[in-house]
Amino acid sequence: MNEEELEADLDVVLRSKLVVGPDPSVLDDVLNAPEPKDDTQALAEESELDRQVAQIYAQIVARAPEHKVQPSTQRVADCLDMMGNPQKSFRAVHITGTNGKTSTARMIEALLRERGLRTGRFTSPHLNSVRERISIDGQAISPAAFIQAWEDVAPFVAWVDEKSAAEGGPRMSFFEVFTVMAFAAFADAPVDVAVVEVGMGGQWDATNVIDSEVAVLMTVARDHEKWLGHELTDIATEKLGILKPGATLVSAPQTPEVLDLVRESVVKNRATYVQYGEGLEVLDREGAVGGQMLSVRTPAAVYEDVPLAMYGSYQAQNAAIAIAAVEAMFGGGAWSGDVVEHALMATNSPGRLEIVKNSPLVIIDAAHNPAGAEATVEALDEVFPGTRVLVFAAMADKDVEGILSVAEPHFHSVVITGLDSERAMPIDELANLAREVFGEDRVAVEPCLDAAIVYASDVAESVDVEEVTTPHVVVMGSIVLAANARAVMGRPKVDQA
Repeated sequence: MNEEELEADLDVVLRSKLVVGPDPSVLDDVLNAPEPKDDTQALAEESELDRQVAQIYAQIVARAPEHKVQPSTQRVADCLDMMGNPQKSFRAVHITGTNGKTSTARMIEALLRERGLRTGRFTSPHLNSVRERISIDGQAISPAAFIQAWEDVAPFVAWVDEKSAAEGGPRMSFFEVFTVMAFAAFADAPVDVAVVEVGMGGQWDATNVIDSEVAVLMTVARDHEKWLGHELTDIATEKLGILKPGATLVSAPQTPEVLDLVRESVVKNRATYVQYGEGLEVLDREGAVGGQMLSVRTPAAVYEDVPLAMYGSYQAQNAAIAIAAVEAMFGGGAWSGDVVEHALMATNSPGRLEIVKNSPLVIIDAAHNPAGAEATVEALDEVFPGTRVLVFAAMADKDVEGILSVAEPHFHSVVITGLDSERAMPIDELANLAREVFGEDRVAVEPCLDAAIVYASDVAESVDVEEVTTPHVVVMGSIVLAANARAVMGRPKVDQA
């Protein structure tokens, strides 16, 4: 049958209305469409882009880390000024605090997107790909856009490096470069609102060049003490440095001494103030499949039956803070219940109480300080009863004994494993510390992470014989460990990075 006969037969069939088919007017478009690109060619192009991203990342990460560079926002400000200040082309929510920043940032971004806004999100560190750090419309920046962002900023970064060197100063740090790239990418998209998480601290953080309308202060606890200080008041003072005059501060629960500093900062900056526990709270929550159902009161409204696809009271609290933040962004008024429900129902936070295997149950959590561990074990006790075995590794500069002491009453035993990082605490040292906390008989050592997870699963299943409980393994102690565990367990890339 030739092409003319085929078209005639198709025309007869379609006009008969006995079948549903394409509009005859588009047949020419279909017949004349170009051949699809060969899969091999597409994969080769994708591989080449990934190679370029890896090369750029290697160049940037070779720079000094943030904590080894003299605290200053001047280098970033100079670079952005030379670029025409792209950070002034979008509105911003700025988030600091000790734990919960990334989860809350993801919720805020989801709420804004559900309202129809284009969003940027800048968070750190990443789990799978450096591109996760810069998200546009809920998706990790594409390899091509990442490369373009670097090419856009590279000449200006070089200029600032030379200027700083001439003045006896350092090159821009890797986090400063990432910050500039993020703001350039957001302006290029362009986004309506950027949700920006500080790297460390606040006042001298590279991100503190944005003129944010809303600042979010998560609960202040001890972390990064070598650089931020040991006293909560010192840590809080540094973090409160992101609050701009006339802005709105939304604060998570704080200790009394930190709360005093918060109120002083609000008065000093003539800021609007929303404090969790004072007109902002979770009124009720119930467990649900895959998360929980919430009732939340904010200064503007009560939101009933809000589904949250995350576990734990701390995530419910984060959700309340996120809602208050977006309310503040738009004059403090109530939001549509449908918008809130749809946004939070669709939000996840990889590496935070993330179930990566069901039989046996394996959970990954990125808790890496005692306060984070407390929130994690509280949620585990609430949602996952049963024999629980910990797979643990940590960085040497963390309060490792504090984390293990929080975990010990909630776990049957612990398996110490390896961590591929120069900052990691050596396995032997970590195992000895674990024995001091758990006791000799409750500590095992397995340097290989996948073998450690298998061993821990076997222990949990052999000990837990109750029909009404679920034996499970929790991988916890470091964000790097969480990333490695996700890879070992074959989890999908974050935000399709």
